[in-house]
Amino acid sequence: MIDLLLRGCRLPDREGVADVGIAEGRIVAVGVVDQRARETVEVRGRLVTPGLVEAHIHLDKALLMGRVRGSAGTLEEAIRLTGEAKRGFTVEDIRTRARQVLDLAVAAGTTAMRSHVEVDPIVGLAGMAAVLPLKGEYAPALDLQICAFAQEGILQAPGTEALLRQALQMGADLVGGVPYNDTDPVKHIEIVFSLAREFDVDADFHVDFFDEPEHLHIREIAKQTVRAGWHGRVAVGHLTELAALPPRGQDAVIADIVTAGIGVISLPATDLYLIARLTPIRRLLAAGVPVALATNNVRNLFTPVGTADLAHMAFLAAVAAHMGTSTQMRELVATLTTLPARILRLRDYGLAVGCRADLLVWECERPEEIVAAVPPRSLVVKNGRVTIEHERRRREVWRRREGL
Repeated sequence: MIDLLLRGCRLPDREGVADVGIAEGRIVAVGVVDQRARETVEVRGRLVTPGLVEAHIHLDKALLMGRVRGSAGTLEEAIRLTGEAKRGFTVEDIRTRARQVLDLAVAAGTTAMRSHVEVDPIVGLAGMAAVLPLKGEYAPALDLQICAFAQEGILQAPGTEALLRQALQMGADLVGGVPYNDTDPVKHIEIVFSLAREFDVDADFHVDFFDEPEHLHIREIAKQTVRAGWHGRVAVGHLTELAALPPRGQDAVIADIVTAGIGVISLPATDLYLIARLTPIRRLLAAGVPVALATNNVRNLFTPVGTADLAHMAFLAAVAAHMGTSTQMRELVATLTTLPARILRLRDYGLAVGCRADLLVWECERPEEIVAAVPPRSLVVKNGRVTIEHERRRREVWRRREGL
């Protein structure tokens, strides 16, 4: 007997409908499944995908709009004003706001997430103390990776390198840097890689977050990735400067990214709000670069809006990156699922037999509808167990009144 049977599913790369059988947290059968199950869900032709993967979010500085002074029109202002707000952060405050965002993400079908948590002389290790326990608390619904992140720089914020080391000793899963916000970007990158090698963890950089190609630190990151032998273990977020290069220049940088095996994370809501430009998603995908779309911030100075629903990021990217064909929209679905799973190095992720049963049932039939219409979700499955059930009820009272 299997544990869970999803009957009558539409799968992204399969004609017609199929059943999905699950046992001990794994997919054990796809097709016509006639085994008895402890629990059966009639999917009735709805689309089933792997769970959503949030590759880049900031749980520790979410939901700040009610407590900050003014608004930020530039990246520099957002960093400065958030730095002021951080002086009032407490462990319980951070944890409360992080839980609110996690609840939104889980309800939307996110089953894996990487959160950057700021570590610096302003906030110390309070963010780590707040967010680390949430890994265990939310484990039944979501796998949470924590990146110890040097938002305020390393060299210009003395003591940060030691704090990053402490954060990794506390249990951070990887280390993150932001070379454009430091006095010596190359040395900043070197320190991040040194910590990554020392603790044998991945590295994740905020990089080249401007509208003109003034920095292009991605070249140095690619060089040091190859030198460290960290192929497939490095991600970069934003990378908006790349889009400001002429096509030949873009191709040269993308070739370096491919050689180094770096994943690129585009953050549409933040990138469009502060920079009005996205990294060249189509060009990167065509070159074989794993590209993820991610939320980044939820209602703070970097992004004053946000729902923690990744489908909204695909909706934005379809318009901003001119990806409106059926094929392109399916590629965008991959940037929410299979491609960020590669960047986060999630094992056994997908819809094949043997994969972990982290699944999402959508109120639609075709993958492109996820992007075009942001449909509701009806069911979320994590590790083979139903974690979220959505119930919908609509009464068209006006029709009754008019006798229609």
